[in-house]
Amino acid sequence: MAPVEGALQPEAFGVIGTGVIGSGWAVRALSRGIDVVAWDPAPGAEDRLQEAIGRAWPSVRRLGLYPGAEPDRIRFAGTPEEVCRAADFIQESAPEDEDLKRTLLARLDAATRPDTIIASSSSGLLPTRIASDCAHPDRVVIGHPFNPVYLLPLCEVVGGAETSADAVERAAAVYDFLDMYPLVVRNEVPGYLSDRLQEALWREALHLVSEGIATTAELDDAVVYGPGLRWAGMGTNLTFHLAGGREGMRHMLEQFGPALELPWSKLEAPELTASLIHSMVEGTRRQADGRSVDDLEQLRDDYLIATMRALRSAGLGAGEILARREARRYGETSETWTDGIEVAAPLELYRCDVEPDWVDYNRHMTEAAYLTAFGWATDALFRYIGDDEDYRSAGHSFYTVETHINYLREVAGNDSLRFTTLVVGLDDKRLHIYHEMFDDTTGDQVATTEQMLLHMDTAAGHPAPIGGRPARALQAIRHVHAALDRPSYLGRVMKTRGTS
Repeated sequence: MAPVEGALQPEAFGVIGTGVIGSGWAVRALSRGIDVVAWDPAPGAEDRLQEAIGRAWPSVRRLGLYPGAEPDRIRFAGTPEEVCRAADFIQESAPEDEDLKRTLLARLDAATRPDTIIASSSSGLLPTRIASDCAHPDRVVIGHPFNPVYLLPLCEVVGGAETSADAVERAAAVYDFLDMYPLVVRNEVPGYLSDRLQEALWREALHLVSEGIATTAELDDAVVYGPGLRWAGMGTNLTFHLAGGREGMRHMLEQFGPALELPWSKLEAPELTASLIHSMVEGTRRQADGRSVDDLEQLRDDYLIATMRALRSAGLGAGEILARREARRYGETSETWTDGIEVAAPLELYRCDVEPDWVDYNRHMTEAAYLTAFGWATDALFRYIGDDEDYRSAGHSFYTVETHINYLREVAGNDSLRFTTLVVGLDDKRLHIYHEMFDDTTGDQVATTEQMLLHMDTAAGHPAPIGGRPARALQAIRHVHAALDRPSYLGRVMKTRGTS
């Protein structure tokens, strides 16, 4: 079932249980600019929560923070009842124990307003059973996320026999606000959807290791270098649809369906013997190759961000969610031009941190990455003038026809960047812009670029006059920027001492 559309902003997000999943929920909410109130009965839980937020914050910062997003907008409560009184959405992330969850949910239910959603992060328990002791089971849902919660967008939303349709819809709307993909599971089934699929793969892996057919590393390679990359954008079914060629899934089933009757896989889990446990533990230890869990978590975060950014340009899977997130961030954080607004000279519309995939082996930003970063600064200008998704869907866009970049200083992998923008030339179809890139910490200028862009009628495939709000905005900006001194690097050309 498709996710429920529409975002609903909670004023304060309550986190019950602050382990790996609970702390991930806290980071996701904080990165969205929401106050968080948390509770966990374990000794030292508050300190561990702060440490977890500190480790994850650089990752969500690279994804892009919303207005008001600060890691210290969190309060640790003394009791779960205190969380219930302070928050208008409760996310329970206690250990996966049915009796524990049933008792805890009843306690939360008794302390929370009857219209407040109580969601459990359970990865497989039935909501009807864990809400059975609640006086208001109609507002109890499953909100099953995936680790790391602060990065991965999927959240399975499952209602129980007593859960109201309104509660499911409102929970999904909150997850949508948190920039997640709320997948509503229509039937209450143990393990929901994703974990049942993961469980089938996991059982087969245990069988293959148990029988000595493959090592843990070989099985991971069998996924990482092939189907895993495909699954990131299309999943299993659409991938197999493409495997059928022009006739799609039907031909695929006709051709490969008979193989389902062959004993290729085993759906029953093998006995978890001491030997099998040893093989799994030793296999993954060798894969870690001396790297700590913290090191591997950082590596995982880096490649997840890079993968999502790669998928963004294709509009697939998590990339589409990231594109929507960035559109929202620009819409909520950036000032947009309106008639009569005072135009800054120069404009300052974009800031960013250097992305992990922008740096080379020397931890310096690559030449191509400068162009990428300047491209995002140009995109920020487009959004400022009104060249947004609606404008482009109507068949209008700017195409870059010429770019000059001056590299003035090395940029390191941990630098933060700030951009200024000038409109230095404008006619009815052409736009000439000039960006300056600065180290946001030192204020040093590190690069400049100028670009010539041509306004296009994308449906007809030829240049067309700039119209509407973008035309008025650019004319107003150009009028102000024309009074500024000419930038020293504008129009600069390459030459040697012997070049006239």
